[in-house]
Amino acid sequence: MDYSQFLNMFDELSLLAVIVIIFFADLFLCTDRKSGKAGFPMALPPVLLLAQTLLIAFSPFGNRFTLETIEAFGGMYLLTPSMSVAKMVLNTGTIIVFLMASQWLKRSENQSKQGEFYLLTLSTLLGMYFMVSSGHFLMFFIGLELASVPMTALVAFTKKNQESAESAAKYILTALFSSGLMLYGLSLIYGTTGTLYFSQLPYLFDASSYMQLLALVLFISGLGFKLSLVPFHLWTADTYQGAPTTVTGYLSVISKGAAAFVLFTLLTKVFSTFAHQWNAILFGLIVLSITIANIFAVRQQNIKRFMAYSSISQAGYLVLGIMGGTGQGCAAMMYYLFVYIVANLGVFAIINAIEQNQGKTLISDYDGLYQTNPKLSFLMTLCLFSLAGIPPFAGFFSKFFIFMAGFNAGFPVLVFIALVNTVISLYYYLLIVKAMYIKKNDHPIPTFRTDASTQMSLTMCILGVVLAGILSGTYQFFNQLFNF
Repeated sequence: MDYSQFLNMFDELSLLAVIVIIFFADLFLCTDRKSGKAGFPMALPPVLLLAQTLLIAFSPFGNRFTLETIEAFGGMYLLTPSMSVAKMVLNTGTIIVFLMASQWLKRSENQSKQGEFYLLTLSTLLGMYFMVSSGHFLMFFIGLELASVPMTALVAFTKKNQESAESAAKYILTALFSSGLMLYGLSLIYGTTGTLYFSQLPYLFDASSYMQLLALVLFISGLGFKLSLVPFHLWTADTYQGAPTTVTGYLSVISKGAAAFVLFTLLTKVFSTFAHQWNAILFGLIVLSITIANIFAVRQQNIKRFMAYSSISQAGYLVLGIMGGTGQGCAAMMYYLFVYIVANLGVFAIINAIEQNQGKTLISDYDGLYQTNPKLSFLMTLCLFSLAGIPPFAGFFSKFFIFMAGFNAGFPVLVFIALVNTVISLYYYLLIVKAMYIKKNDHPIPTFRTDASTQMSLTMCILGVVLAGILSGTYQFFNQLFNF
């Protein structure tokens, strides 16, 4: 066996090194396991992950932004420039999550479990790496499960909380069901073609084969769970509400981002024979997701459930970039994903800060927030405006490019439906803004000061929301990468 092939997996090896360093830091620095009073270096995980992100961008093992495709282990592992960029985007979101989790992890009940939180989170990220770089369905499925199983532990992290345990149970049961569907689909693929290599399957597929078409449907169903598209969304609201807020933020963007990138890659490169069929399937899923999610979001009273339905709707817009399977669509999708990560995590950072300091999670608790916390209200408004697609924030440009890609791919009706739903989403995002600025509250949330880590995460999110739209080079970078 040629062990030098492992050097081609530099992204995964560098992340594994980060996991090992954090493991030993937790093992030797957190001496009092019961009280957790020993000082775990809270700044270590985000700093290491930032260093690893820079190593991916400027790896000594080859230029990551050439047109060359790197292969390892007989083509089971692949690495292209777009895959490296996808990993860097996921890393950026994870760094923000680590920063916003600092205050929550310092609570007495979590101090002894700080290392576990970081290790579980990075394990899910490693699984997403394998999903993104897979060249074989077995490698893809291993990555999918590596990303899903530790996520269940994260959802149930506050194990004494009944809602958290219930949410984890719903998540894992739904994950098992979706994995079973996907595995059955993969068995049909292997049974009809004799291979699971992505590079070989397009030449062996037959558009008239009903078994292969069923395999396509089952595959989309499996990833539909990860993206929480309607009708695979039933776990989302309960899990978002019961999980710790930092975990909810991570689940809402990082997991969706990896699934969306993989879905685009496999549909366009592996299932290209069935392009007409999967375009029709995605058409229905997008319309259902953005419409039903918008309707239910208006009715929510808990802000985490509200953000759950918002994320379902946003997933519909994200998948819109896949329609037609064009390079422009993929560029728009990656740009949309980056903007969505910073805007959504900005909202969750504020929700987490209010929950940790005041224990408030209802939308009505935000009534009159501007009276006592004007800065947080202003930052929340910027992030909500970006999610709604209001100019001049980055969310407007991300929606514009995603609509343009869908229109150019030949789906004007779908773009029109999405545009109408954007107006509906503007209404329910403004409900939060109305609560903060207009509604009166005799006992608003008291004035409080956020910790330095939360301030840093909010700074990164706001810079992304503002600058990603103003600096045209952000979209041009993705566009050049996917339209070479």
